[in-house]
Amino acid sequence: MKRVLRWGGAVVGLLVVLAVLAYGFLRGGAPRLDGEVALKGLSAPVQVTRDALGVPSISAANRLDAMRALGYLHAQDRFFQMDLARRVAAGELSDLVGSAALDYDKRQRLFRLREVAKLVLAHATPVQRAAMQAYTDGVNAGLKAIATWPFEYGLLARRPQPWQPEDSVLVVHTMYFELQSPDDRHESQLALMRDVLPPPLFHFLAAAGTQWDAPVVGKPLEMPPMPGAEVIDLRKDPPPKLAFDTEDEPADIGSNNWAVSGAHGAGGHAMVANDMHLGIRVPNTWYRAQWTYPDPAMPDGRVTLTGVTLPGVPALVVGSNGHVAWGFTNSYGDWSDLVLLHIDPKDPDQYQTAEGWKHFEHHKEVIRVKHGSDSTLDVRDTIWGPVLGQDHNGNWRAIHWMAADPDATNMQLADLEQASNVQGAMAVANRAGMPEQNFMTADADGHIAWTIAGRIPLREGYDPLVPSYWDKPGVGWMGWLDPAKYPRVVDPADGRLWTANARVVDGAMLAQIGDGGYDLGARAGQIRDDLHAKDSFAAPDLLAIQLDDQAKFLARWRSLLLHLLNPQRVFSHPERTAFRQAVSDWDGRASVDSVGYRLVREFRTQVEDLAMAPLFASCKQADPKFDYHALAQLEGPLWVLVSQQPKNLLDPAYKDWDALMLDAVSKVSDSVAATKLPLSAYTWGARNEVHLRHPLSGAVPFLSRFLDMAPVQLPGDGNMPRVQGRDFGASERMVVAPGHEAEGIFEMPTGQSGWPLSPFYRNSEPAWEKGEATPFLPGKTEHTLEFKPRD
Repeated sequence: MKRVLRWGGAVVGLLVVLAVLAYGFLRGGAPRLDGEVALKGLSAPVQVTRDALGVPSISAANRLDAMRALGYLHAQDRFFQMDLARRVAAGELSDLVGSAALDYDKRQRLFRLREVAKLVLAHATPVQRAAMQAYTDGVNAGLKAIATWPFEYGLLARRPQPWQPEDSVLVVHTMYFELQSPDDRHESQLALMRDVLPPPLFHFLAAAGTQWDAPVVGKPLEMPPMPGAEVIDLRKDPPPKLAFDTEDEPADIGSNNWAVSGAHGAGGHAMVANDMHLGIRVPNTWYRAQWTYPDPAMPDGRVTLTGVTLPGVPALVVGSNGHVAWGFTNSYGDWSDLVLLHIDPKDPDQYQTAEGWKHFEHHKEVIRVKHGSDSTLDVRDTIWGPVLGQDHNGNWRAIHWMAADPDATNMQLADLEQASNVQGAMAVANRAGMPEQNFMTADADGHIAWTIAGRIPLREGYDPLVPSYWDKPGVGWMGWLDPAKYPRVVDPADGRLWTANARVVDGAMLAQIGDGGYDLGARAGQIRDDLHAKDSFAAPDLLAIQLDDQAKFLARWRSLLLHLLNPQRVFSHPERTAFRQAVSDWDGRASVDSVGYRLVREFRTQVEDLAMAPLFASCKQADPKFDYHALAQLEGPLWVLVSQQPKNLLDPAYKDWDALMLDAVSKVSDSVAATKLPLSAYTWGARNEVHLRHPLSGAVPFLSRFLDMAPVQLPGDGNMPRVQGRDFGASERMVVAPGHEAEGIFEMPTGQSGWPLSPFYRNSEPAWEKGEATPFLPGKTEHTLEFKPRD
């Protein structure tokens, strides 16, 4: 026992020593908030103040000095986040975390984006390269100034590597991965459906729009006709029973933005509201900042920018410069294409082009693996892009994707700093190289506008909705659309604009943008209706729209469910009494205490799975990875089925559609019973509990309480303005009138700092959770840091 106690004491003593060392290492990662710092490369002193939330305000003599200081701040507060971003894009995670990331790196490395980033940098103007270099020097100075490394490197036992200018381009590439599909899943699935399903069934299930459409320009699209028994009859030809995964979260990441003109903004001011919905994590995607410097070209002689930056990138992403304000949502246009390849039967290393047979280019990509051997990947490249693999018919395919084209990315978004009206802001957005976004802007004169930010390809000779051969002359991407010809909507008659990842326009403008899998228009329609419910809006009114959790999308499903559970069906199944009562009592919102919302939502999901699985069984047979949940417009054909109840499209396992829907009720009831809790505990909040986690807390679970935000139940869901899931939602909420920023509103999850001991690590979280308005502009100065030039 004495020996055990001695050993136990030694272990405890060792743990105490390790804990002290770890705490000392962690303390050494503190960002500098006050005092003076000598910073090489500055042309003049720079002052940085911070408010109570840790938001920095940079006052500099010129833009290069401002970017040098911003790089320093980003490195001190967010370097590990920046490092992960560049590694994600370049396929270099294995070198940091080991073999667990190897398969992921192989998928990313297919696009060889580090080489692309170098080409983007080489194509940049001298002014842009100077800004990138100043920012890079600031990052490396900020990293070097940390007494120890950021704590994550201590956990991983790796040394942080210096920043390089091309790394900032890679961070932009990371957003391509977040916002677009590098394998064009939408196009691939449509092609499979077209090949496998009878044409009338394909057109019905692949509807491009529904009655929920709410474009700014145009009308809802008509649903294709439902196929009759002469096309398909499941009663006579039963489909195989195949299991599809149940989709528990919305499939697509999306955002909201809108603008009201000066005729409808309080005080006669135009306003922009923006809430970008992304995967939310610790720290947050965005980093708030303000910077100012003299510029005689501006009306007031200065540039003053306020909003959010993306750590790793020397530019303001969303915000206001006092003359124009702007925001983004993902456009879901068509920004990639699958190219079918004819392979030479005599030489499998050759493929057909318009100029004849061509050998694949082979790139040997070496992936370094921490504590393991290097892995070599053979990337086969074509003139259109890398080879992805074979489709369901055995055809080889390459992918032509924006992110892998050096001409598609540039640093021109930073020119928004000097924009003075919506026309100038749109001109910058149209020539900017970035993931293609809906660009919403307003100016201080009361004007509002929408356009597309990012490059738009010119396509010829093929159907962009499905994979095609590009080996004939005049087929493929034929350059870029002239920015002067971009789709634009300026100052609409009703003084309102809105986007929510759904189709925004029709006709020639839609043809330019294409269809990359638009979201259902329910969210956009609800925003449109909210904007037309009043004639004048102040900033809190627009925040209220961002927080709108009314479940209008599910109202008709609630009515259907109540009609289904008529007195006879409830009487014969007493367990349905409480179920029906909860649905009947529901107030129509996705609130945390709502049992009715959760029941209606899960009823609809079960009906979808029971109704659609038989219709897509042949697709699943052709490709086990096929997933109909990725079809965002599926609500259209689903509602036709449950409304018209065609026998020929009903799973033969059921005698009628009511039987199918009653089975859906039973499955939801089984889910309730599985919790072993009363129905009253089956709330939406219990299901929609939000967990914001640090990337390393999953690997080191005992650190979760220290690194992660406390779990919280939140209202909202997918098909309503307040988009909220367990690990995705509003990465920021902004409402601002350019020229009147003091009246603006801003919220974001977590906090400014990535250092867990910082008071700014989690102090932005409470207001974001509650939807409480906090100021758009930085507040009272709490800390002051002076940067002095150093030779």
